[in-house]
Amino acid sequence: MSLRIGDIAPDFEAETTEGKIKFHDWIGDQWAILFSHPKDFTPVCTTELGAVARQKPEFEARNVKVIGLSVDSVEDHNRWAKDIAETQGIAPNFPMIGDPELTVAKLYDMLPTVANGGAATRTAADNATVRNVFVIGPDKLIKLTIAYPMSTGRNFDEVLRVIDSLQLTAQHSVATPVNWQQGEDVIIVPAVSDEKAREKFPNGWVAPKPYLRIVPQPK
Repeated sequence: MSLRIGDIAPDFEAETTEGKIKFHDWIGDQWAILFSHPKDFTPVCTTELGAVARQKPEFEARNVKVIGLSVDSVEDHNRWAKDIAETQGIAPNFPMIGDPELTVAKLYDMLPTVANGGAATRTAADNATVRNVFVIGPDKLIKLTIAYPMSTGRNFDEVLRVIDSLQLTAQHSVATPVNWQQGEDVIIVPAVSDEKAREKFPNGWVAPKPYLRIVPQPK
């Protein structure tokens, strides 16, 4: 099963470093980020987990919960957390899903269903495709997917930027242009007619083309 934007995020039950969860219940009425790792005790992911722990207040300010997944046991996650604290100055302060039987990795199409063996018999290279970011809305629909190679650390400032855009555009009939940052001008979506746009944006807009109507970001 290939997951796309707009699909329902698959639900599952799993053990985590903060106890057993049912994923949809854990999300509740908030937004969520699920980001995955091919193996514990890997160098790039070690830096990422520290970075996300430091940025947790930024996610919380946006009503976003963060959860990690690594194709190893919860016991290994807890041992890895000590290394992360030592090298990054902060330990993970969010749950990490244990996936030693590859169940969630397969459910989210990060590994083929025919992948065999448990986590203990697999290397990071075997699990190279388990390096993804999923942003999931309160409606449990997938809003964003990004897959990264093992050699490239993820940019969580970009994930925050996209969440700002997603939350803004979910509330207003706008889209955000290239390289948009919070507070910058936005674009009225084509589905809104000029007549309706005048109601929504009474101060008007700038239109270098009829289909490109630029307005200040709604409050």
